[in-house]
Amino acid sequence: MSQPVFTHTQDQLKQIAQDVLRFAREKGASDAAVEVSEGGGLSVSVRKGKVETIEQNKDKGIGVTVYIGQKRGNASTSDFSQQSLQATVEAAYNIARFTAEDDCAGLPEAELLEMHPQDLKLCYPWLISAEEAIQIATRTEAAAFSVDKRITNSEGAGVHVQQSHFVSANSRGFIGGYPFSRHTISVAPIAGKGSRMQRDDWYSSVRNAKNLAKPEEIGVYAAQRALARLNARKLDTRKCPVLFEAPLAAGLLGAFVQAVSGGALYRKSSFLLDSLGSQIFPSHIQVLEDPHVVGAVGSSPFDDEGVQTRKRSVVENGMLQGYFLSCYSARKLGMQTTGNAGGSHNLAMTSSLTKRSDNFKAMLKKLDTGLLVTELMGQGTNYVTGDYSRGASGFWVEKGEIQYPVEEITIAGNMKEMFQQIVAIGADTLIRGTKETGSILIENMTIAGS
Repeated sequence: MSQPVFTHTQDQLKQIAQDVLRFAREKGASDAAVEVSEGGGLSVSVRKGKVETIEQNKDKGIGVTVYIGQKRGNASTSDFSQQSLQATVEAAYNIARFTAEDDCAGLPEAELLEMHPQDLKLCYPWLISAEEAIQIATRTEAAAFSVDKRITNSEGAGVHVQQSHFVSANSRGFIGGYPFSRHTISVAPIAGKGSRMQRDDWYSSVRNAKNLAKPEEIGVYAAQRALARLNARKLDTRKCPVLFEAPLAAGLLGAFVQAVSGGALYRKSSFLLDSLGSQIFPSHIQVLEDPHVVGAVGSSPFDDEGVQTRKRSVVENGMLQGYFLSCYSARKLGMQTTGNAGGSHNLAMTSSLTKRSDNFKAMLKKLDTGLLVTELMGQGTNYVTGDYSRGASGFWVEKGEIQYPVEEITIAGNMKEMFQQIVAIGADTLIRGTKETGSILIENMTIAGS
């Protein structure tokens, strides 16, 4: 595995972090935390065979949090000189001095910290030149255009390469960090002409470039998706079952995470308040969190506060077993942190009813007659009430067969009821960021059309 070209080594970042903690101690801080990071990458975009952008990024930064008792101050800098480190600590200290006390503020207790982080192999440098990246983007877009003459235009294809590393440390003895990478190939073709045009897109995004989908496969699939949407119709208003395609199903899982995250819970802005131990999904649904999957996008040996991450069952037989809490939100709720400062890690939503043969076609058969949703628009989720209303497009399905594409409709329901009405999850699993699920079939929703 070739090494990324970083200006600093992990040991040098650790030394900078220790210097910051020393300066904070000398200043009189009762506690301090610091994160030092550095990264670099390349982004290219190509449209209609011509290069549109080439961007190379190199960035570095330090974030410092200083505590004076239960007063907290933050400051940051991109200058790694000793003088700048001292000035940043001073700025954070002065902010803390004039900040109101917060009895929930403070570092994690020492016994919660991950003192021996395991190597989860999260960095796979992709050392390609701008010319090679342009070639890959061009191949991806060309593959889309080659599918059919009705692919008339494109919003472009892109290749994004990023490798970074960081060190996080605090005055309770925690110090840890690691390099990580993420690489993406994407394309957005347009089918049809004039007012009848339809666009769609597809992408592949992984830590290790060897696991990226082939550029041609991404291009062809994106084109097929755009073509399938041509001659879309509207629907009249009705109630029917709705099948969320896997990429959108990951969004439903994301909505669940948001509703049971500490911030929403202690602010009382969640439709799932006080739901620990209660049945929020049907009994066939499980949600597992596993932060320690080697090489996965959502993996981490510790969270943003240095707290040890753990594999756990978040939902078991439809019952909520745990929230997503940082130290601060846990204290606000009188609970213990779950190691989720910074969000969830590798969440997989599954159903005990799912069979290996439950591919996308099998899920259409389960849907029988109803709506397959392939795109959602707008931000129509009210997390306080659970009311859900989103602009959508997709396909009308009868007797398990796609009949025609539909657009300009709205799907509506209440998240609480939608979660309870999950009838099936497909074996057509897809990973989108930190979430993994197959397509999700919901028994009944309102479709508002013409």
